[in-house]
Amino acid sequence: MNKKAFIFGYEEQSAFVAKELERDGFRLYIVVDNKISYEKALKDDYKNVFHIDITDDDMIESLNIEGSDYLICMMRDNHLNVFLTLSLHELFPNTVIVAMSNSLHATRKLKMAGATKVIDTYQVSANRIHNIIQHPVSTKLIDSLLSTEDELSLREIKIPQESFLDKIMVEDFNFRPHKIILIGMIDRRLSDKFEFITRTEEKNRLDIGDTMVCLGYNSDLNNFEEYIRKRREERV
Repeated sequence: MNKKAFIFGYEEQSAFVAKELERDGFRLYIVVDNKISYEKALKDDYKNVFHIDITDDDMIESLNIEGSDYLICMMRDNHLNVFLTLSLHELFPNTVIVAMSNSLHATRKLKMAGATKVIDTYQVSANRIHNIIQHPVSTKLIDSLLSTEDELSLREIKIPQESFLDKIMVEDFNFRPHKIILIGMIDRRLSDKFEFITRTEEKNRLDIGDTMVCLGYNSDLNNFEEYIRKRREERV
């Protein structure tokens, strides 16, 4: 992957997010406004760490942020997080901005400031408690998928150019030998929305550029990604 993510703020939560994004292949840039966070990020072995004045637009612009980058606002101070979100939205209006919130009041402000997506930690916690009580088995499965200690993963896999999978119907391809399960996909021939592969009224076809969401162990998913890069003539 060649995706870049700028994480603003480096505390416990943002350190976890950074670790996960790095594991998924993102190039990370940590931006902080205090010496303690700066030294912590360096200690955690991140190379691109910037200690700047978050309220200074010129300093933010000097980071050379591009439209395809991801901006993640995780400043500890809610007011500063909102201010930062507003500044980033004005400077980079076409860039994806993800902001962390710890209250409903802050969530509203962050949305008004231009955040593309706001993650409310209290709402997430409430939903998790509800799921643990109402759906314990499902919650346990999701925990195993998200655990950094488990190799089982959900992964988005885009069908590459000239892949032999092009124009093959889903029902005609056997995923079992590859030890993965196709959970769903974005079949652009039918729509731009994600659909679980449970609907019988529509025939899903695999085409170049479609996105599959697969479940499996990381090693098997890696092998499958490499396998579908093959051209038709390479399989003969």
